Amino acid sequence: MNAGTNKKLALAAMICAVAMTFIDQTIVAIAVPDLQKDLGLSESGVQWVINGYLVALAALFAFGGRIADIAGHKRMVMIGIGIFATASALCGATPDGSIAEAWMIFWRVVQGAGAAIMFPAALAIVVSAYPREERGRAMAAFFGIAGGLTAIGPLAGGFLIEVTWRAIFWINVPVAIAAIVLTLKAKPDDTRRPAPLDYRGAVLAALGLGLLVLGLQQSSQWGWDSPATWGSIIVGLALIAVFIRVELGTDPPLMQLRIFANKAFAGDNLVLLLISIAFVPMFLFASMYAQISLGFDPSNAGLYIGIFFAGYVIAAQWGGRMLDRGGARAPVVLGCAVAAVGFYLWGNSMTDLSSAEDWNQWWRMMIAGAGTGLVLGPVTTDALNRAAHTSYGEVTGITQTARNVGASLGLAILGTLLISQNRSNIESKFEDLGATKAQADAVVESLSQSGGGQASDQIQQAGSKAEEFFHAVQEGFAESTEVVFYGMAIAMAIACVVALARIPKGKAPDAEILE
Repeated sequence: MNAGTNKKLALAAMICAVAMTFIDQTIVAIAVPDLQKDLGLSESGVQWVINGYLVALAALFAFGGRIADIAGHKRMVMIGIGIFATASALCGATPDGSIAEAWMIFWRVVQGAGAAIMFPAALAIVVSAYPREERGRAMAAFFGIAGGLTAIGPLAGGFLIEVTWRAIFWINVPVAIAAIVLTLKAKPDDTRRPAPLDYRGAVLAALGLGLLVLGLQQSSQWGWDSPATWGSIIVGLALIAVFIRVELGTDPPLMQLRIFANKAFAGDNLVLLLISIAFVPMFLFASMYAQISLGFDPSNAGLYIGIFFAGYVIAAQWGGRMLDRGGARAPVVLGCAVAAVGFYLWGNSMTDLSSAEDWNQWWRMMIAGAGTGLVLGPVTTDALNRAAHTSYGEVTGITQTARNVGASLGLAILGTLLISQNRSNIESKFEDLGATKAQADAVVESLSQSGGGQASDQIQQAGSKAEEFFHAVQEGFAESTEVVFYGMAIAMAIACVVALARIPKGKAPDAEILE
């Protein structure tokens, strides 16, 4: 802990900084139809605008954690904020014409790189600013507020798009300026630990994780029967295996992989991976459900997801206090169990489309949010507390890599499940209404691309039966999303079993962490 740091200002500054990265995971998806219309983006271009950011984020987290320790946490936060804000401004300034698609994709990748540099350093600043006995509550505030701000993405996006889609990128610039000013006032620790950077490990980690996440993210676009999907995943895994072998024989390595011999630390990271299978994809699938099945506009879809975060933010504070009092096991096990029940109950209510307008669906969403809120801060803090002989930036790079890979797995597996279930459901319902399989498949394809804006146009061609077809799409998509949320419940239940088996009772022992 750095005595000269204003810990409350440091916490506020880092929440402000990472809020941009959280919000950008959801806000861009809302603007896709407008981006596609104004810039003439291809379908593959649309996918890359979204996935380019996530692939860069996953590929560079490990590098970001290590370079933060070498060059200083404050310095790398400032650099990361600068890169992110500049890339955001240039995304908003995308020119019209043939260069638009390449321009937008390039600067979205740069945005992801800036976030990967910023996030590990930001989290390290929060952890090092607070003494061990206050760390749980600090991390609860960090993840509770920053995570809760993610729900603002669809809500803010809906309002900003009414002005111009460019505003969803430009809004990051004043937020970045505020984060920089608060960081300068907070005077966080900026101790540098000069050491050789393992460039070979950095390249292997970036290529391996990047290709793995790319294959998972693009699986819904390329298909699971595509050589590109499996080639990307297999080569990515092979490079990760080479990375592990190289790291174990390198001194100093990019990542201290030997800390995974600590069963509790390994368990914490596995729990993070598993809960991310549900937590991050929830934004996308709940937003799609709200707009397709419930007929909400983007702003109201954001408010709908906000119900989940009402439970999340409140429970995150309880989780932090439980961690400070008795360790991570209780809040993590309880949170995973509660979240599993909540996601199951939420999914179970989705086919009753009238339930979204009353308390019957809302309380189930709040249970899912509360369970997730109990887990995230404590399990991340516990991993940091157990990583002996390792620095905060490096360990943060590890934990965030686990989260990002889990999110990619969830989007790939649950996304594929959603598409296949939706195809089956809508084909069956359309057949009953006298439509052909080809017509049903065209609607399913539209629903899986950029919010399904073209689906309405196709259904309108049904004339007097259009209303029946609309209702069939709403019901079919709700039934498909129900199955996906059962999958999220299963991921949370498995995380509960892992936590019971791997996270010991009591507080983590004092680790020889390099502050």
